[in-house]
Amino acid sequence: MGRIGMPELIIILVIVVMIFGANRIPEIFRGVGKGIKEFKNASKDPDHKDG
Repeated sequence: MGRIGMPELIIILVIVVMIFGANRIPEIFRGVGKGIKEFKNASKDPDHKDG
């Protein structure tokens, strides 16, 4: 399997727009960004003990 190139990314973007609609794309990315931010904060939490 090769790397994902520009043509593949364009095809994926077109499919996403067709499924969700152009108006919902920013909302989806906002949710993904919040999830990543929460994950980073949780992984940096000094109070978290393993075990």
